[in-house]
Amino acid sequence: MEVNALRIYKQISLLLFTFSLAISPDIAFGSAYVGSKACAQCHESEYAAYSQHSKKAYSWKAVTKMASDLKPKELQECYACHTTGYGQGGFVSIEQTPHLADVGCETCHGPGKEHSETGDPTHISRQITIKACEACHNSERVGSFNFKPLVHSGAH
Repeated sequence: MEVNALRIYKQISLLLFTFSLAISPDIAFGSAYVGSKACAQCHESEYAAYSQHSKKAYSWKAVTKMASDLKPKELQECYACHTTGYGQGGFVSIEQTPHLADVGCETCHGPGKEHSETGDPTHISRQITIKACEACHNSERVGSFNFKPLVHSGAH
């Protein structure tokens, strides 16, 4: 009897796990990321400047250009620097979380769900430091890279 109960428990657990993979991560895990278009609802001018002048706003294009030459594992290595929130409850795949493709507002300012729901500025990072940029803009990731940021250059 105990063996049957254990077997049934394992089968149910496997089914639930499989089902959870099929659900959008935003729903299944309550993603704290909302995407840049959600930010644009209140921060129109910042979003417009970002969209018009920042390469970050279109960083996913580089991934799509390289995709056919890369193996899936190699392609995933691009996600950390070319999407928003990858590996942190944000971007999962272009099919499941297309609103988080590209380097969006939340890459620098942090997950925006609470801020977008309440408007409370304490729920978002407002003082951005160079440390946030160095996660991707460093010589280990990009050979011969000499990153010299200008204050708000190409951002907003």
